[in-house]
Amino acid sequence: MLKPAPARAAPPAALLPLGAGLRVVARGTAALLALWWPMGAVAQVVTPCDWQVSAENLAEPWEDNTRTFANGAIRLAVLDTAEPAAAAFHLLVLSPPVDMLGLRQCRVVAMPGPTGFGFLTLQGATAAYDPARGLTVTLSGGTYDDRGQPVAGTVRVTINQATGQITANLDQRQ
Repeated sequence: MLKPAPARAAPPAALLPLGAGLRVVARGTAALLALWWPMGAVAQVVTPCDWQVSAENLAEPWEDNTRTFANGAIRLAVLDTAEPAAAAFHLLVLSPPVDMLGLRQCRVVAMPGPTGFGFLTLQGATAAYDPARGLTVTLSGGTYDDRGQPVAGTVRVTINQATGQITANLDQRQ
């Protein structure tokens, strides 16, 4: 004789359809972000590639969210992890030095925490090379304030191909 299936608890918020409670989560996350990061220059976190780096997280359309620099040796791509809603964007950096298989190092630039940016775009990105420091790419990005309003800024990522060092900061203006 078959027994009825036990009653199930409601699914966790992470499994609810996109948009269910999203505004509440976005506002709460925005408020926390506003408390954590004062306006001005904020050093960003640069970490080895982890869960954020997945083909499903490449921001669409791909042709607008990926760029190469230094004759193709450096590739940047915007990642959209969807959550947290107010901080879902990360920057993927593939750059020299290469390992013994010829593969570039893989790094992710994010806000401290490490959560992502509220918004990030490669459209209009510029690059400048300084032999002593490396290639500095400047792009638009930012976070949200405690009212859920966007606070635009400039993200600067410096990639030294010789040493593999990558540094990044976000300069925000109000």
